[in-house]
Amino acid sequence: MIKRERRTFTAEFKKQMVQLYQNGKTKRAIIDEYDLTPSSLDRWIHQDETSGSFKEKDNRTAEQQELLELRKELKQLRMENDILKQAALIMGRK
Repeated sequence: MIKRERRTFTAEFKKQMVQLYQNGKTKRAIIDEYDLTPSSLDRWIHQDETSGSFKEKDNRTAEQQELLELRKELKQLRMENDILKQAALIMGRK
């Protein structure tokens, strides 16, 4: 198996690939011509159909978004708790 170097594509390029597919060009032809991976093209087509955006944050489900927000809140609360523990130790010494 050949390991590919990670490449990045602009939103314009992704949109062009999706338009080629929608205009009747086969996935195999697009993949071969532009040296893409099948999973990338499939993901771009799915993202265009669902949200019209290729940004990951725009394509998250409600559950994924809620999970990220809860993790962020938990991190904040743990940090605040650690600060309060340190303050209690300092106040206890006096």
